[in-house]
Amino acid sequence: MALYLRRAMRLRNTIPTTVYHRTQTCTISHFLVSPNHQTFDSQNRPPFPSFALLRDSRRGFAKGKKSKDDSGGSTMELAPNIGPSVKESASSQMDAAIVALSRELAKLRTGRASAGMLDHIIVETEGVKMQLNHLAVVSVIDSKTLSVNPYDPNTVKALERAIVSSPLGLNPKVDGERLIAAVPPLTKEHMQAMCKVVAKSSEDVKQSIRRARQKALDTIKKAGSSFPKDEAKRLEKEIDELTKKFVKSADELCKAKEKEIAQG
Repeated sequence: MALYLRRAMRLRNTIPTTVYHRTQTCTISHFLVSPNHQTFDSQNRPPFPSFALLRDSRRGFAKGKKSKDDSGGSTMELAPNIGPSVKESASSQMDAAIVALSRELAKLRTGRASAGMLDHIIVETEGVKMQLNHLAVVSVIDSKTLSVNPYDPNTVKALERAIVSSPLGLNPKVDGERLIAAVPPLTKEHMQAMCKVVAKSSEDVKQSIRRARQKALDTIKKAGSSFPKDEAKRLEKEIDELTKKFVKSADELCKAKEKEIAQG
């Protein structure tokens, strides 16, 4: 019995103290106290991988690392919103077509006097060709009479020749330093001819509006996948509504002109 006790004591004394302390102090708190503290023998075992991953992730968030896509590339960037520029460009082109139509319709003579009906007439004075509205002020005396007041009284004769030679059928008379032009009533043939011109002008401006629409739709199509489908659908709808609006404006201008012509 004494022999067994002595052997047991010798065996206890030969156990490494590191093993004894490791078995007594290996608790979870040792893994969380410090990233550099290791309870296990650093020469044989690393710390648990899960705690190392937690520590590295915490460091990454602390440094503010930017996330990347799965392919390892740089952060994805959204395509610029082309909607406002496309819509603005289409609207500008359509509006320009309406302005051009208004100018063309103003050139057509009706049975009523209009201050703009002489604007398109080209006057040649001293070898220089200019529009009449750059050389004189045209005003309406009454529904059948126009007054042409030149900025330079010396251009009265040139203004008279230009008005007589125009296709309006006017025969102005010199009245001191101005011209007085009586607007004769329209004949039936003249009315029909004017209405045909109005119809042609209406079709031309509508084609211009449709070209602006198609150009906008082509721009949206070229954007492809960089432009969200729902945004593309919404923008196409807005372009169509814009087209209808300007086409309606063109129709209203032409109908008003036809009514004016019919009234003689």
